[in-house]
Amino acid sequence: MEGVNGKASGHLFENINSFVRQCIFTVLNVGPVPSHIAFVMDGIRIYSKKQNLLDGDGHRAGFSVLIINMLRYCYELGVKYITVYAFSIDNFKRRPEEVVSLMKLMQDKIDELTKEESIVNSLGIRIYFKGNLKLLSDPVRLAAERAMVKTAGNSRAVLSICAAYTSTDEIVHAVQESCEEKWDEIRKRDSINAGGNFIGPKENGKDKDEHLIGVTNVDPDIIRRTSGATRLTNFLLWQSAHCLLYSPTALWPEIGSRHLVWIVLDFQRNYLYLKEKKKQA
Repeated sequence: MEGVNGKASGHLFENINSFVRQCIFTVLNVGPVPSHIAFVMDGIRIYSKKQNLLDGDGHRAGFSVLIINMLRYCYELGVKYITVYAFSIDNFKRRPEEVVSLMKLMQDKIDELTKEESIVNSLGIRIYFKGNLKLLSDPVRLAAERAMVKTAGNSRAVLSICAAYTSTDEIVHAVQESCEEKWDEIRKRDSINAGGNFIGPKENGKDKDEHLIGVTNVDPDIIRRTSGATRLTNFLLWQSAHCLLYSPTALWPEIGSRHLVWIVLDFQRNYLYLKEKKKQA
C-alpha cells in the first residue's frame, strides 16, 4: 500500500511540475524565443566521480537528461533547432577501453532514439548527425545513418548530434567541398567556352565574381556549456560569432528546466542587441 501511495504521490508531483513548467513557458513565449540552442554536455565524468558511479553510468544519466528533459523542454518552448556536442574527435585520445565503451553506449542510445515509441518520434523530431562519421566504429556509423533515414519524415524540430566532430575539421571539409564544387563548375564552363559557346561575364544575371564560397546562416542563438567552463572547445566556432554563451556551474546530468528558463530570459534581455549585430554582419 505504501508503494502505491508513493507512486501516486510521484505522479502527482510530476503533473504539478509539468503544469507549472507549461505556465512559465507560456509566459516566456510572449517574448522572442531562440530558434536554435546548442549544448556542450560537459561535466559528465566529474558527475560520475562525484556520485561514485560505475563506468558508463554517468553518460547514461547524461543521455537521459538530453532525451527525457532537454528535448522535451525545448520542444515545449518552441525551439526549432537543437544541437548537442556528443563526441569530439579529441575524445578518441582517451583510454581505448573507454572509447570502446562510449562507442557501444552511443550505438545503443542511437537505436533507442529511432524506436516507434521514442520521444523523438512522438514529438516529430528529425535527427541529423554532424561530424567526420567515418571515424566512428562501423556499428555506430550505421546506427547514425539508420537514425537519419528513419526520422527524415519528421519536421517539427531538428536534433543535430555532433559526433566525431571538431569545428576546425568541419571548416576544413566545408572549404574543401566548396572548392571542389566550384572548380567543377569552372571546368564545365571552360569546356563549354572551348566549344565556341561563349559565356559572358554575367550568366543568368549573376556576376562571374560572385563569392565562390558562401556561408550558410545556421548560427545558434545560444550555446550552453555546463560545468561553468567558458571555452567553446572547438565547437561551432564558425557559427558562434553573434550568439550568447551561457555557462551554468551545474554539471550536465544536473541540468533542469530552470536553467533553460534563465538562458531564455537572458536571450530576451539581449534580443534587440543581438538582432542588430546580426544585421550588421
